[in-house]
Amino acid sequence: MSLTKLQQGKRGEDLAVEFLKKKGFKIIDRNFRIRGGEIDIVALEKDVLVFIEVKTRSSSEFGSPLESITYWKLKALVKTAQFYKIKHRGLPDAMRIDAVSVKINYNTGITEMELVRDIS
Repeated sequence: MSLTKLQQGKRGEDLAVEFLKKKGFKIIDRNFRIRGGEIDIVALEKDVLVFIEVKTRSSSEFGSPLESITYWKLKALVKTAQFYKIKHRGLPDAMRIDAVSVKINYNTGITEMELVRDIS
């Protein structure tokens, strides 16, 4: 099975949403975009506003999914998260940026996921 990069990313985000819900996260937004940044998932975990970057890979040819979160990507995430917080009043003051690594093996159907908290 071969998916485009966009389809694979969407599939990874959908899997991450279900994974996060099972861990007690309440999903409040997806794919929030501004010029220069995007946040894949915005959620609440208890009284903390959490911005979540999802990285999906079907092979480790180019490294692990989380290795693709560069300094510049993280900087854009922080900027976008700050803008989101200003635009959406009434949300908790406490906030952090997490990442979910999604590894999909289309041959075996096995999916591995890992949540890394507070990557900033």
